[in-house]
Amino acid sequence: MKDQFSETATAADVVSCDDHGRFSLDNPALESVGVRITQWRRDYVELELDVAPHMLNRSRVIHGGTICTLLDAATGYSGLYSPPGEAPLHAVTLSLTSNFLSNGTGKLLTAKGMVERRGRSIFFSRAEVWLDEETLVATGVATMKYLK
Repeated sequence: MKDQFSETATAADVVSCDDHGRFSLDNPALESVGVRITQWRRDYVELELDVAPHMLNRSRVIHGGTICTLLDAATGYSGLYSPPGEAPLHAVTLSLTSNFLSNGTGKLLTAKGMVERRGRSIFFSRAEVWLDEETLVATGVATMKYLK
């Protein structure tokens, strides 16, 4: 999988995970569908979702709503990193544009999100969703607003 988002992070840049290697989503909607954070640092996040039969559309490929959920989560969480000991950040989506590039079925969806630009109350981010680490199925760009 081409990884244009990755960069070197210092230990202070990375949010710690629990004893099972999981990060806290603190998001009942994402948790209910099985989304999990696998990497998280300032301006970057990776999410994974195991593909299940109920995620397929009538053509038997992954439903676009599932992919958009991952795009929204990745673009949002990429701007929500806060170092250990600091208050968690929260945001809402103002705009999300999705581009579907491919479709199919597989075992694992991976979403990678990155902040492009940050202001005082708004940030702009982008994301990619990959199927089984080899097929780029969608990209997205978003405008997010921090909540106070």
